[in-house]
Amino acid sequence: MKLKIKDGILMLVCYFLLFSATAATISGRVTDSKTNQPIAGATISLLQLRSSTSSDQQGRYAFKSLPSSGRYLVEVRFIGYQSLIKTIALTSEDVTVDFALNESIIETNEVVVTGTLVTSQSRRNSTSVSVVSKDELQGGATNLIDALARQVPGLSQITTGQGISKPVIRGLGYNRVVTVNDGVKQMGQQWGDEHGIEIDQNQPDRVEVLRGAASLMYGSDAIGGVINILEPSVPTAGQIKGELLSSYSTNNGLTNNSLMLTGNENGFVWRGRGSYQNAHAYNTPEGRYINSGFNNTNFSGMLGLNKQWGYSHLNFSYLKNNIGFYDADPGDPLYNNSKSRTLDFPKQDIRHYKLALNNNFVIGSGNLKLDLGYQKNQRRELESATPSLFFDLNTYSLDAKYYLAERNGWQHVVGISASQEHSTNKGVEFLIPAYDQIELGAFGYAKKSWGENTFNMGLRYDFVHTKGKQLLVDNEEQFPGFKNRFSNISGALGYTHSFSEDFNFKANAGSAFRAPNPAELGSNGVHEGTSRYEIGNENLKAERSFQADATLEFGHSIVTGSIGIYENYIHNFIYASAKKGDTKTIVDEDNNEQTYDVYRYGQVNANLFGFEGSLNFHPLNWVHLDNTFTYTHAQNKTFDRPLALIPAGVLHNTLRLEPKINGLHAFYVSVGLDNYFKQNRIDETFETATDSYSLINAGIGTTLHVGKQQVKVYAVASNLTNKRYYDALSRLRPGRLSQDDPSYGVYNMGRNMTFGVYLPLSIKN
Repeated sequence: MKLKIKDGILMLVCYFLLFSATAATISGRVTDSKTNQPIAGATISLLQLRSSTSSDQQGRYAFKSLPSSGRYLVEVRFIGYQSLIKTIALTSEDVTVDFALNESIIETNEVVVTGTLVTSQSRRNSTSVSVVSKDELQGGATNLIDALARQVPGLSQITTGQGISKPVIRGLGYNRVVTVNDGVKQMGQQWGDEHGIEIDQNQPDRVEVLRGAASLMYGSDAIGGVINILEPSVPTAGQIKGELLSSYSTNNGLTNNSLMLTGNENGFVWRGRGSYQNAHAYNTPEGRYINSGFNNTNFSGMLGLNKQWGYSHLNFSYLKNNIGFYDADPGDPLYNNSKSRTLDFPKQDIRHYKLALNNNFVIGSGNLKLDLGYQKNQRRELESATPSLFFDLNTYSLDAKYYLAERNGWQHVVGISASQEHSTNKGVEFLIPAYDQIELGAFGYAKKSWGENTFNMGLRYDFVHTKGKQLLVDNEEQFPGFKNRFSNISGALGYTHSFSEDFNFKANAGSAFRAPNPAELGSNGVHEGTSRYEIGNENLKAERSFQADATLEFGHSIVTGSIGIYENYIHNFIYASAKKGDTKTIVDEDNNEQTYDVYRYGQVNANLFGFEGSLNFHPLNWVHLDNTFTYTHAQNKTFDRPLALIPAGVLHNTLRLEPKINGLHAFYVSVGLDNYFKQNRIDETFETATDSYSLINAGIGTTLHVGKQQVKVYAVASNLTNKRYYDALSRLRPGRLSQDDPSYGVYNMGRNMTFGVYLPLSIKN
């Protein structure tokens, strides 16, 4: 099967390399709409083609060697102006498109959405999406999910210390949230409590967070939402660009450095990046949490072609992540003053290798988007030099979508997807069985626009086959082996209506499903990273989700905002729970006994509902007061009690001032107040309530010009008052670290200040 896929792709690539079509060109000027003066440095993007350029001193720009047919969105952005988006129909003739930008107090509430099936303006897309830029990802975060959780309403994080963050969208996490990078679903033991995502936080150019069911695009697992990570666009022909990022954080000594270069030589495109992070134990108001440091190394690159037949990019990456843990029992000290960067045992050694071939071929009046991926994820949990647990997961994936040409306002997409997972155990202890899993899916999608209305609908079929393998340890059966098949038909409807430029309505309704993962089906062992004994259930059924949401977006230049409500009923919701007194004692090879709480996987019916809102004031072009609020209510309907690990309600308030100061560009100063409400809706069988708390944050930054070189400098401070608090989603809070002592827990990070510098590089223009 793998050879057939490879042979088919090689034939397609060769066909389009030999195919000689007339290339199209887009060129024009970017000017100020009032003064008609040219705007230099504006960013012009063709996101569907992963290409971008900048306007020169005369405001001129040009794209060459483009496909000779098709309709594409061109987006123009410049600080201080409202972004402008136009749909361009490419032909064999050159196309001239000029853009006249309007000054704006806010940049825009119009964004190009590429994480949905049909790229479009946000107001024309029913999916609830937040877009986070590279600038917004910088400053104080210890990983990518940590950075996103500070920016996106409805997105939270389950944390294990400072080095591990798992995304939670509208109360759902683990295998219910899909992360996509290079067009390929990230596969890396995402079922585990303490397993983060293996992606360099410096890598994205922007990140899109899709809230709500998105299974039409990604099949099983996307019932909570999707995090779509977008790489930087390639520059235009003849250019070599890059960036250098560097920062230092005072609380944990985190150093973060990253260098990227990218170029385009007559359609041959390339990119390379190297990053390194290193942090010692983080400081709480009570002291430094023992052995909580981490370090990671990342190398990634891309080689490809951008031609008139489309593009073909080969992305590759390698990430190594080392994370320290502290195996503590009630009564053991949790804090010391050590700043050593040497990690002690126990710790994790995680390595992720990835190849992704991303293609977009123009075929007739439509185009075929084809993404092929291979990933190897190796996760070692070490109590000594020999790994106790060692998971080796290999994943092959294919995703193909054919976009038909738009006719009479209708847009159609059909697609198929397939993946094969092969996991083996290479450690001396065993938690989950070795397994093989195959996933197949097919879907159809249609979108109709008329007047100020847009309607979309879709239907998808999925099939999942999982085979867990038998394992005998010392002639005793630890895993009996199992075979499971799951299938599902899901559908979705969406509608948007623009009452005016200042008032927009969106609504969605749909169904989705998630097949149980191998850990839920077959676990039987000690999970060292969580210090608990886990037992799976091979008789689990697939989760089925029925969800609906609605959002109103409103406002003009002075006042903008949105309010949205959602509900998600999940039949056969899977989770692991513990009962007091349910323990298991294990004798190790040195005849030492250790007792673990037993967590068993079961199923209930669950209902999650909540709302997300924002209200932003911009009384002057240099004054911005932004406010967001998020709340999720989650109930275990079967046992009539709350679900566990649900984020507390949170209100974020940020005042940002952007006065014009001679000699400085894009100067700003900000102060923020994050208010987290008490979370007393808990599952008392294995967690405790968390109190309310407020954190004060601040930031300052500007862009300097050293000759022709731009240098962005910034400083960000979080938890300025060094507040003692436990976050509701911390796995180290009281009640989660130990069942015997519900007061035994680790505080979250105390005061932290981050100083950073960002240098955009222009090697060749």
